[in-house]
Amino acid sequence: MASSKQHRVYIASNARANHYLLVEFKPSDEFYLQFNDYINCYNRIARELFSFCDEYELHNVQILANDKLPVVRYHDEPYCLQTPKQMLFFYNPKYHESHSLYADSNNRCDKIRFLFLATGDDLRSNAAHFHSRVQKAISSLQEHLLSGEAQLKIRDHQHLTYDLFAKAKGNKESYGYKLRSIYPRYQSRHCQLPEQYNDMTYVTFSIPVTREIKTQFQAMLNDKHYDQFYCYLFDAFQRACINRDITRGAMIADDSRPIVRNSMIDKVASNSELHKLTFNCDDHAVQMEYAWQGDKLVDMIHFVIAAGKIDEHDMGFGKFMNNVHSAINKVTDELAFNPTRQELLVRFFQHINYQY
Repeated sequence: MASSKQHRVYIASNARANHYLLVEFKPSDEFYLQFNDYINCYNRIARELFSFCDEYELHNVQILANDKLPVVRYHDEPYCLQTPKQMLFFYNPKYHESHSLYADSNNRCDKIRFLFLATGDDLRSNAAHFHSRVQKAISSLQEHLLSGEAQLKIRDHQHLTYDLFAKAKGNKESYGYKLRSIYPRYQSRHCQLPEQYNDMTYVTFSIPVTREIKTQFQAMLNDKHYDQFYCYLFDAFQRACINRDITRGAMIADDSRPIVRNSMIDKVASNSELHKLTFNCDDHAVQMEYAWQGDKLVDMIHFVIAAGKIDEHDMGFGKFMNNVHSAINKVTDELAFNPTRQELLVRFFQHINYQY
């Protein structure tokens, strides 16, 4: 019983689930030559795909033909916001449905992306069924339109979002999660995945640089050079992680948002909006990274904690997440952070990707 309990993490009952699949392919020259122009190509794909989505009851699907990276978040109202590098989709899985095409009609895009957003209730328990329906829609599209193209890449993204200090605000109800890996969960529900795949599990959280924190570290912030302040926070974060056997992490304080990848299949890269972090999940060595601008005080500091293969148990990632929670608590204990008045949103991410 004690062993089972240590592999279960208790999360506020109002945690929000997100689940989406990103399917992408690089159209060949020969594929584009079948159409009069680029927008004719994109519209044809949209007609074909959306007809299959209706057949397989996929109610919220977006096509991106503009080489922008989609970011998905929960919101009570549906929004789609664009930046030069990203498309941000906000939606409530219970209510929002949409079939939309976003395309730059005058340009050839390098990758065409299909974003399948899960809808309905109990997204986590219904994840395997949703994944299977997406596979069927993609198989139909390949058969009817993409038969001569290279394999598509499927990325399955799931995350839970919750306030770590929900209990301090009066939300006493919680639910115990084992947080099993995607592959065994899908196998047990008869969702077929190939033997060759890559997966990644990680956590993000962000701490705002509030007026209270500025007052607390006034001596470090007075001279408009913030390296000492950032060094203090990174050292506190690194110590909290290492003391709990967490060896993969990062702190980003340069006004970019972190995205996380496996270093075995992706390379470090960044731009004005995104900072790509890569971790080797098989290597036991300490992998702690940071990025900040010493002459700029940001409004929000982002942290990432990545799980390694050593953190993956048959029972799930519950034990790993208990260590993560303990590390976050240790960091906030060193700051002027009021858990009764401030949210600390934790996002637990699980990804799996493969060629289809």
